[in-house]
Amino acid sequence: MSDYLTFIDKIHNKTGIDLSLYKEAQMKRRLTSLRERRGFSSFEEYYFAMEKDQLLFEEFLQRMTINVSEFFRNPKRWEVLENKIIPRLLQHQSSLKIWSAACSTGEEPYSLAIMLDNLLPKNKISILATDIDTTILDRARMGFYPERSIKEVPENLLSMHFTKEALGYKVQDDLKKLIKFKQHNLLSTTYDTGFDLIVCRNVMIYFTEEAKDQLYMKFNNALKPGGVLFVGSTEQIYNPQKYNFVTEDTFFYRKIE
Repeated sequence: MSDYLTFIDKIHNKTGIDLSLYKEAQMKRRLTSLRERRGFSSFEEYYFAMEKDQLLFEEFLQRMTINVSEFFRNPKRWEVLENKIIPRLLQHQSSLKIWSAACSTGEEPYSLAIMLDNLLPKNKISILATDIDTTILDRARMGFYPERSIKEVPENLLSMHFTKEALGYKVQDDLKKLIKFKQHNLLSTTYDTGFDLIVCRNVMIYFTEEAKDQLYMKFNNALKPGGVLFVGSTEQIYNPQKYNFVTEDTFFYRKIE
């Protein structure tokens, strides 16, 4: 196997990022330029240097234009979820059924799992995480994240739920078991029902107003009475009653019972 193919194989095994899905000539040219600019004579040498140098690895990710999200994005909203929304949902029940819709590379459902593991026994937690992109779901299942993705994870929870590796952090298996990853198209696939909480953040901005109307109604139908839809910081619903919701807090909408 060539030096380059060995490199992309190692990157895939370590991070879940499959560079072979990109046009080889273009990707190889881009990576060769980056490697040579940093003074490495082979891809093997470049990879081992990245294992030791976090900044070099971060530069590699950025150069690949690979979107890296983060855990507990917009931390103040997660505090509201933990301190207000979840306790209210647990007033009359001891388990929760949750959907992380359009979960991308998995930071959101793993954040939910970390939070809930602190509040409930593991057998009382059910998290469905879906996305339309199977490649992204493979990365989510892998559960590997660079340092910048986990900067909002408290130190005690980081040591409890992650294993430190050369290029970043790997989610531990006991947390992975709380999440079922599945392909799903928000616009065309049937929705499951009976959810206590649906988290769909930073996705609705890509849809037309007509599509949003459909999705908000579908989300409402998928929730239990009193269940909550949690949306992103640019996605406030200005007329929630239209979709049978009432505002419970900023970016949190409760299904009217």
